[in-house]
Amino acid sequence: MMTLPNIITLSRILLIPAFVFLYYLQPAYSETPIFTWMNLYLTGAYALISITDYLDGYLARKLNLTSKLGAFLDPVADKLMVSTALILLVDFYPSASHWYIGICALVIISREILVSALREWMGTIGQRSNVAVAFIGKVKTLVQIFAILFLLYQPPFFGLPSFKIGVILLFAATILTLYSGFIYLQAALKSLK
Repeated sequence: MMTLPNIITLSRILLIPAFVFLYYLQPAYSETPIFTWMNLYLTGAYALISITDYLDGYLARKLNLTSKLGAFLDPVADKLMVSTALILLVDFYPSASHWYIGICALVIISREILVSALREWMGTIGQRSNVAVAFIGKVKTLVQIFAILFLLYQPPFFGLPSFKIGVILLFAATILTLYSGFIYLQAALKSLK
């Protein structure tokens, strides 16, 4: 069913290769990053992809156009969007001095895979609604998006240290990721009892 929200969700998936292309055009990592237009374009592309994450859900509810295809595609697009950005960030920042970015990325991506598998399994036993997206999951996604945006941008943002803000938000997103994953697992275990 190709509704406007589903088209927006598909466009988010199709924008990911453009985001990856822009990533490889940016200048190399530097301890003292300077502003370049490529960083702005890259950050803007990710911001656009992120906005579609909220736009498709909002329109689906507002226009009463929710569908099974949309319910399937939306989390897939979210996970592709976040996982791609995190993998690229691990590639961008030198691993020896920024190892914690890799650890956070590993935790976040692992949780996304585990929760997706949990939802699939719960769906096969008719209990998928018991592990539906919770408010904490939405907060986690929002914090992840802002963490990634600050880490992508790099130069100071209106005098604020983008990298430090991005790292703090990434740590917060990792904690929220673990907490929300625990909530989903707890909900699944309750339904099995």
